[in-house]
Amino acid sequence: MKELIKKITRKLGIYDNIKNFFNNKKRKKRYKQCISKKIKFENRIQNKDKVCLILAGYKPFLYEIIFKRVKKFANEDIEVCILSSGLYSEELSYIAKENNWSYLSQKENNVSKIQNTAINLYKNAKYIYKLDEDIFITKNYFETLMKTMEDSEKNGEYQVGFVAPTIPINGFGNLEILKKFGLVETYTQMFEKPKYAAGRNRMIEINPEVAKFFWGNKDFLPNIDKMNEIVQKDSLSYIACPIRFSIGAIMFKRTFWEEMNMFDVTKGNGMGRDEEQICKYCMLNSKAIIVSKNSIVGHLGFKNQNKEMKKYFLNNRKLFDISF
Repeated sequence: MKELIKKITRKLGIYDNIKNFFNNKKRKKRYKQCISKKIKFENRIQNKDKVCLILAGYKPFLYEIIFKRVKKFANEDIEVCILSSGLYSEELSYIAKENNWSYLSQKENNVSKIQNTAINLYKNAKYIYKLDEDIFITKNYFETLMKTMEDSEKNGEYQVGFVAPTIPINGFGNLEILKKFGLVETYTQMFEKPKYAAGRNRMIEINPEVAKFFWGNKDFLPNIDKMNEIVQKDSLSYIACPIRFSIGAIMFKRTFWEEMNMFDVTKGNGMGRDEEQICKYCMLNSKAIIVSKNSIVGHLGFKNQNKEMKKYFLNNRKLFDISF
């Protein structure tokens, strides 16, 4: 029946018009589903071609240091927008205003939807940096990811999906850090044989002592700024990640988001759904996850480490604060 309808409409010369009509209808439905209208937007858009979106609202004890780092290391060519999904925060509003950043809050708690909404608002943004509120960026974070994106596209062996820094408390980054600083055997003796893997069966994701180890506990590793300073001196280098990547700190092009047809919006808060989708899309469409070896940023810890790591953070703030 479908083929018959195609033949008839093609003979009548109306097939393309009908096809476009239904495609437009699908796009409108998708837009309605994926973009939020129930928002409060404190708009300070400057129409630059780079924007950093920071998902926040649930770990206020980190704000002083997290946003201090963003303020210090974000170049003038980058706009910043704080996003809070499911709540409005006077504190975040104040931080945004003080720094001439935008603040977007959404009544519905869905992280995919608020990211779609923010990207849609920043019409001129060709490059999207996305950060979670428990990521501690370091010097030259933005520039290094941009250089990595440009070089990997021009000279690399892969089509690029998104780029990311090396993150110690991360299923992929943990082993890269251990190799770089000669700690594979030490870690093996203390915890387990490290692998490029995360999950609830891996110490990197469930053991708070592992998180403390990567934050410099007992001085096996230098602080996050010193580690980053060391790798910044190396020649430009990056590696393709062959496993699911935790997307607490990534950068991608707007065109990639458009090709992906935005982030899927499902019921609930969508936590982890954006990560699952973007990694799956990269795999199925031959788009590589490129990890910079020249940028190291900190991640407070995974869900099962958070309670203990909050205590550790509050008792050891100097390890997390900017050290120069």
